[in-house]
Amino acid sequence: MTPVAGSVTTNNHFTHYTPGRCRITATTDVRPAADQFRAGLLLALGSAFAFGMSGPLGKSLMEAGWSPTAAVTARLAGGALAMAAFATAMNRTWVREALAHWRTVLAYGAVPIAGAQFCYYNAVSHLSVGVALLIEYTAPILVVGWLWATTGRRPASLTLAGVALAVAGITLVLNVFSDAHINLTGVGWAMVAAVCAACYFMMSDEVSTEEGGLNPVTLAAGGLIVGAVAVALLGASRVMPMTFTSADTMVAGIATPWFVPVIAMALIPTAIAYTLGIMGVARLRPRFASLVGLSEVMFAVLTAWVLLGESLAAVQVVGAAVVLAGLVLARLGDRTERLAPAEPPM
Repeated sequence: MTPVAGSVTTNNHFTHYTPGRCRITATTDVRPAADQFRAGLLLALGSAFAFGMSGPLGKSLMEAGWSPTAAVTARLAGGALAMAAFATAMNRTWVREALAHWRTVLAYGAVPIAGAQFCYYNAVSHLSVGVALLIEYTAPILVVGWLWATTGRRPASLTLAGVALAVAGITLVLNVFSDAHINLTGVGWAMVAAVCAACYFMMSDEVSTEEGGLNPVTLAAGGLIVGAVAVALLGASRVMPMTFTSADTMVAGIATPWFVPVIAMALIPTAIAYTLGIMGVARLRPRFASLVGLSEVMFAVLTAWVLLGESLAAVQVVGAAVVLAGLVLARLGDRTERLAPAEPPM
């Protein structure tokens, strides 16, 4: 059947058809637009930088005698208090809004927040930190696979190449093979942590800043409260050991009271990180946002170098460059998909 000359408006493009031709004449609803993309990228990178500080700060507490569960509980509880105060200052009706969306808030706090923390720390009890992180940061592959399966749209070849390159770069950044220890139980926990991390990007994408949607600040505050309660209950029920100490901690070679890293963890890699992350993912595609999230590992390595004096190997610097190259390829793949002409109707 011969195509009929005319115009058609799709979700992403306004397309003009002439017999035997298909030409894009205007773009009306491209998501994200250039300005939206830049804002989303800056927010996502800021979130990754903030998240990257959680490891070194948490490690300073654990080296002082805190158990992982205690450190996570303090982090989430402090972050919940900070976010509750901030949310109240921004919008006094945020509690009502959270209750109106209680299913989303409960799921977000239980899975991406509490679930990811619980599973990751169980993974590192059986695996080396590098291997556990590598498995958890396969989350972008899960996001790409889920979107492919649910939408039926195969990602562009550049996008798939970018995902593969970014994950390969993370392998170098973590320097996994220098201290690899494999345990099937630990691998299982790490894989569940990866699923929880993938849920973070998919659930954050559902946040809308439009009227009637769930505000990112409300979701972060409500989710952190749910997550803090969930992890605290795990410790109280002795599913995971919970040990606190009042001993001084060492941060950047300086002895500091225990509450200094606790407050820093609550504010930077928790309250600020989750808020920026939700806002960033809402402006980016979940697939690309999950890849940007890989930069958290690079920031964590750099932060550990500055705060804890951990050495930075040349292979890790090369890995960081490989990750960035993967992000560039994935971005080019996203642009190619959005600019591809639609098939003419038959």
